[in-house]
Amino acid sequence: MTTSDPTRTASTDDIEQVHALGRALKNRLVERDAVVDGALAALVSGHHVLLLGPPGTAKSMLARSLCESLDGATYFQWLLTRFTTPEELFGPIDLAALEEGRYERRTDGHLPTAHIAFVDEVFKSNSAILNALLTLLNERVFHNAGNAVEAPLLTLFAASNEVPDDESLAALHDRFLLRFWVEPVVEERRFVGLLRAQLDAEQEPVPRLGLDALRRLQAALAAVQVPDGVLATLAAIRKQADRRGLLVSDRRYVQMLDIVRAYALLEGRDAVSMDDLERLDACLWSDPDERADAASAILDALRGFDEEAERLLYQAREVHAFARRPHDRPEDEARAAIEAHSKLSRLLAQFDRLAAIARERGAQSESLEAMREQVASLQQDILAEDF
Repeated sequence: MTTSDPTRTASTDDIEQVHALGRALKNRLVERDAVVDGALAALVSGHHVLLLGPPGTAKSMLARSLCESLDGATYFQWLLTRFTTPEELFGPIDLAALEEGRYERRTDGHLPTAHIAFVDEVFKSNSAILNALLTLLNERVFHNAGNAVEAPLLTLFAASNEVPDDESLAALHDRFLLRFWVEPVVEERRFVGLLRAQLDAEQEPVPRLGLDALRRLQAALAAVQVPDGVLATLAAIRKQADRRGLLVSDRRYVQMLDIVRAYALLEGRDAVSMDDLERLDACLWSDPDERADAASAILDALRGFDEEAERLLYQAREVHAFARRPHDRPEDEARAAIEAHSKLSRLLAQFDRLAAIARERGAQSESLEAMREQVASLQQDILAEDF
């Protein structure tokens, strides 16, 4: 790669560490490839991940395996219940400090000092936990004894069996940029593979990802370029999402740039491509019922040129058919041919405009060009017959 390669600070060995970890997790977690890729991108970009789905679908196993694989990092995990107290997550009150009039927590070994964390049943939070958790996730800060203490938290993985319907939890839900719905393994063949993978996992440990390597990857992230065409397509995705009623904040769209940069970096590329945008559906939906809408919003934005081109081609065929219908007088036939030629010229100009936009966005345009050729052939048929 050239000297502009963002991996000059993050070596190919660093990237290979991530790949090795990803391969091992995919071997253990059947039908979870997209979740593993998204989780690794979140880890590199420093965003948080929510795993939703019914019990027994390896949500906890995935998050725990990934968290425990980070070498040199402090790891914290906890299962929340409605009876969970702030002390369990953030540390007990320091009694010696309390005697001196300071309400201070001893945070060592708890969430405020963790590099990576896993919280199961995250929406079982009560208000006392919720407020502190929100600040920690969003700002990487924990307020202790009136002091804002910087937390080393890189990524928090959370799991839940359901989406919260309590409005007080909406802000916490929004802090998870990537959300994945994890379902039971469907195919019998793959289920057998899952059983075999678990037996193999007992013999082979998960590869380790060094904390220093991760930090180098995070530092390299800012050097990954985002072409103007990608930005234009992300705006088109936003438009399609709005049409479908998907509620996605501008802040989340800005954060999505980190995710697509991470995907590009982990593939050894120095720029984001259109293929990276296809993975953003995990950032668009809030409720699992919206997953299909999120996927179609991206698909329509990436391939929307074809839909517009098909509409133009349909118009061109109508124009050609009108010009070719029988006319009572030769002058009427000539007039219809002239009008058809003019209309087809305008339609070809619209095709050229679409092609220019497609090139700007870096989108595939083979089908667009093929449909333009059909319109040009219709125009040539008019010219050959009447001029």
